[in-house]
Amino acid sequence: MLFSRMISFFVCLFIFSTHLTAESLLIHDEMIPGETFPLVAAETTNIIIDQNDAKVVEIVSGLFSEDICRVTGTKPAVLTELPAEAGNIVIIGTIGTSKYIDSMVSQGTLDTSRINGQWESYMITTVKNPLAGIDQALVIAGSDRRGTAYGVLSISEAIGVSPWYYWADVPTIKKEQIHISTKTVIQKSPAVKYRGIFINDEDWGLHPWSAKNYEKELGDIGPETYAQVCELLLRLKANMLAPAMHSCTGAFYSFPDSKVIADMYAIIITTSHCEPLLFNNAAKSEWDSKRDGEWNYATNKDRILKKLDDRVSEARLYENIYTMGMRGLHDEGMRGNQSKEEKVKILEKVISDQRNILTKYISHQVEEVPQIFVPYKETLDLYDAGLNVPDDITLVWTDDNYGYIKRLTNPEEQKRTGGSGVYYHYSYLGAPHDYLWLCTTAPVLMYMEMKKAYDTGADKYWLVNVGDIKPAELGMQTFFDFAWNIDEFDTNSINHHQSRFLAQIFGTQYQETFQNILDNYYRLAWERKPEYMGWERQWDRNKERGNLSDTDYSFQNYNNAQQRLADYKLISDIVSNIYNEIPQEYKPAFFELLSYPVMGSYQINRKFLMAQLSRERARESDFAGANWAAQEAVDAHETIEQLNTQYNTMLDGKWQGMMMLAPGWVSKYQNMPKVVHTQGVDAKPVDISVKKEKNKLEGCTVINLKNIKKKVATNGHTISIIDGIGYDWHAVQLGKATETKVDPENIDGTRLEYELPVIYADFVTVYVYTIPFFPIYKDRSNQFGISIDSQPVFVAENLPSEYSEPWKDQVLQNGTVAIAKFPIKNKTQKHTLTITCGDPGITIQRIIVDWGGLKKTYVGPGVGLLD
Repeated sequence: MLFSRMISFFVCLFIFSTHLTAESLLIHDEMIPGETFPLVAAETTNIIIDQNDAKVVEIVSGLFSEDICRVTGTKPAVLTELPAEAGNIVIIGTIGTSKYIDSMVSQGTLDTSRINGQWESYMITTVKNPLAGIDQALVIAGSDRRGTAYGVLSISEAIGVSPWYYWADVPTIKKEQIHISTKTVIQKSPAVKYRGIFINDEDWGLHPWSAKNYEKELGDIGPETYAQVCELLLRLKANMLAPAMHSCTGAFYSFPDSKVIADMYAIIITTSHCEPLLFNNAAKSEWDSKRDGEWNYATNKDRILKKLDDRVSEARLYENIYTMGMRGLHDEGMRGNQSKEEKVKILEKVISDQRNILTKYISHQVEEVPQIFVPYKETLDLYDAGLNVPDDITLVWTDDNYGYIKRLTNPEEQKRTGGSGVYYHYSYLGAPHDYLWLCTTAPVLMYMEMKKAYDTGADKYWLVNVGDIKPAELGMQTFFDFAWNIDEFDTNSINHHQSRFLAQIFGTQYQETFQNILDNYYRLAWERKPEYMGWERQWDRNKERGNLSDTDYSFQNYNNAQQRLADYKLISDIVSNIYNEIPQEYKPAFFELLSYPVMGSYQINRKFLMAQLSRERARESDFAGANWAAQEAVDAHETIEQLNTQYNTMLDGKWQGMMMLAPGWVSKYQNMPKVVHTQGVDAKPVDISVKKEKNKLEGCTVINLKNIKKKVATNGHTISIIDGIGYDWHAVQLGKATETKVDPENIDGTRLEYELPVIYADFVTVYVYTIPFFPIYKDRSNQFGISIDSQPVFVAENLPSEYSEPWKDQVLQNGTVAIAKFPIKNKTQKHTLTITCGDPGITIQRIIVDWGGLKKTYVGPGVGLLD
């Protein structure tokens, strides 16, 4: 009954082809005379292409034929010559390279004027008597080779073939017939020109899977793997790939067919910030210090230039985006003991020499060659020190590896002809903590940062670090849908995007449930990612305490730890129930997309919090309770291993090697924490339930941010309540970051006012937790003001340097706190708390007012305690 309802949903489907077109494509299961084209009916309509069209057109036409077969069981032929007679046919081609498309244009039967000369545009339409012997044709015409591919694959998705049919094992609903609306669809150019993924930190997922499973004959990530990756990117309407580059993996160019495969799929090759001119110095096959000397431009320039020259010569025939500049080996800073000023001069010389190589092999007009400069880590300091980057090179700004963009293009930089872009992270290996296991970046955070970037001109290049691809499927889907058609999204629609996507696959009756699951999954990880639950950074700090891996969650105060466990258990149980309900063929996809990340998150939290409880009960001499909690932690640890085994062995071992808890560099979450188990004492359950009396707030209050007493917006500011972000899963934003800066000490300017109760204490302390966004430009800050009862404003500012202790703390907890103390002058009336705007974009996620009763917890008690 469940799936009969879902199938009926697809009978006349107004497709949420996650990439929404100007006019949405209508698919029907039966003919509507005069309104539909029969793709599969009594007969299957064949496909014709020009054999001189781009190779990707041949590839996607073959994929389209296979997709039709997946749905209907019948496979159309892909022809290169026009048949003598054919009632109906599908014509696929690119303007200017397909003789069939160009012939219809010249005869006046096809009008391509709305997409001519556009970047990656396409049109889908029906044409009567388009060519000799053809009664009617479904025509898919692209403005360029990728436009054609996107047009074809948009129909594949519309008829029910998911982009994730291979990478997430999403099944296809079977149909006997497919009829496509004759309404013309015109797809404009994508919002962002270059859109791609960086496969990174592949040591513990994609590499072992590919080397020991998918491409075991090669024993590495090679052309066969990249063919699957490139197909996925095309289906997601992406166009760019930064290949895997760790030392465990053979360099991309060490397997000559890899670059050919990428070009056949029309995928542009780019590289990371540390790979100049497509050269991967992390691979020993590319650069061996014993053989090649030190990677130091000041002392070994000729050898380095020879390597770069050879690489550009090898790759020049293909579509590439070239990283300019130079860092150290892999992710190190530039080698040498030079001063900052000397490094700037060296880097300017590096860029000049690199541009000479591009001129030599590609174009005398070097400005026409796509180039990027990535001011990442230490290179941002050199850029700020006056580094001259040629105007036509695209500046690619980066986040801080944890989702917060460090800098964007200021009004003066926005005049650059090269424009700007962003390198963003869904996965990271490095300090203060790796997060390589699960994808828990809140969609609304990604939206807010990337939309801010787009609004300052960063529409040229978006690259997202996705680790091993799996299990970042949902995050990737959202990222590329957003990059394709940014105007279709706001904070609300981006927050509901993934539940809608899942409901398309598993049934619309689950959509509200999926939203609840995802809201809690992302909210709980917002406080603390699953990978961070080991509290490793506390080890050195807490050696003197003896509780080496206690978290900051409290079992004593406000149900802090208990509520987290209860919330995780609830969504884990829900996904388990849904998994048991759905048909067998849907279980692998559901497990990969939702069950594994949700259940894994619960078990890692259960493991560490129960281990902590075990130690706490032992310190209280409750050895029976300690034994019970210890066993709970052990069970959780074993359950994670069982989940990994299930992932790697299902579908006859298709994903063997893909899933594990990556050891990384600075993480211990994969290990079993210390527990206390006393022999000869029977375990006795501790009561880990949520106690009402523990929720009682005395001598403090938590502000419900939605209960605004007064809201004042001046200077064109926009004040917004945003769901899908923050500790209580909503936050309030004082202005957008691109709006005008004002004086935070002005109590009459843009502000929020909240009512406080009668307070009998002499003083109150106000804790304002904000989301740790960086200032939008170099000359901006992130100031805001706090006041009670119109007293002089306390101005808060958060400008920690990257890798400082305060910065490490705030990225691990997705928040920073401003603390202000005020006297209470009138103890007989209610009070007013005012938050003033300084630098627009400040986003407040929690406010606590304490007058002597606040107890210690992790990031404070939640607003739920007010209910």
